[in-house]
Amino acid sequence: MPFTNDRIVLISGTAHPELSQAISAELSVPLANAHVGRFPDGEIDIKVYDDIRGADVFVLQPTSPPVNENWVELLLLLDCLRRASAGRITAVMPYYGYARKDRKDEGRVPISAKVVANTISGSGADRIVTVDMHAAQIQGFYDIPVDHLYAKPVLMRAVRALAVDNPVVVTPDVGGIKMARSWAKALGADLAIVDKRRISGSEIAVEHVIGEVGGRNVIIVDDMISTGGSISEAAHIVRREGARQIVLAVSHAVFCGPAVERLDGCPADRILATDTIPRRGRSPRNLELVSIAPLLARAIHNIHRCESVSSLFDDTP
Repeated sequence: MPFTNDRIVLISGTAHPELSQAISAELSVPLANAHVGRFPDGEIDIKVYDDIRGADVFVLQPTSPPVNENWVELLLLLDCLRRASAGRITAVMPYYGYARKDRKDEGRVPISAKVVANTISGSGADRIVTVDMHAAQIQGFYDIPVDHLYAKPVLMRAVRALAVDNPVVVTPDVGGIKMARSWAKALGADLAIVDKRRISGSEIAVEHVIGEVGGRNVIIVDDMISTGGSISEAAHIVRREGARQIVLAVSHAVFCGPAVERLDGCPADRILATDTIPRRGRSPRNLELVSIAPLLARAIHNIHRCESVSSLFDDTP
């Protein structure tokens, strides 16, 4: 049976209060009265002042940079809610940190994504909501439901609003072919692939482009921009191959290290990204944020009412 409307509770961590407020406004549900602060030595101090016994509680906390700080804060929030007898606890993590280390790719390394899954489940989460995990197979690390949302419908509306003619969708690496093919199908566009070779965690070498981009408007899609090396190099090479307008469309704007400088120096005309991660400091000059709050709010509403979440993946405008 669905939880009653008056027993839905939203609790925000400190990772992204602006997004939490936007979700609250979309649902017309106020954020719970809670203190999430720090002791003088930096340890996290949490106190929930509202009665949440038996409630359907959603914790709004992306594990974005600083990842370790936000991760531990989420764990303590979950433990607090479990001990306060919440009826069901859902961790809403618009950005899922540590998702890039999902397997042992060499000897004597951890599977960090599995450690995160173990700690979140063990701390009291009954359900997970996240957006565009870097490795979707991480859902299998959980024995609780995971609602894996896609930012594509949100970004797609922003791209369609640009009325880009004669588009070609480009993926900056072969690992993104599935996402790019989905975009191309939805837009009725062609597909091209930038073939690259990774030198290190922050350096890549672009080999060539598979597909035709000359004289075309290019939409480069990816799940995230971290240091900006892959996507900025992809923008440079498609421009050298004769691309006209270049639009970058990404789910997560991590922007660490030299990302802002690289993006400012690349030939992209627009950078579209969702607001799963708060903007701190300087952003690229042509960045346009698209709110993910309506999608997350609809997912929370549907979960609370025991309705379909997969219906939110519809590509129609």
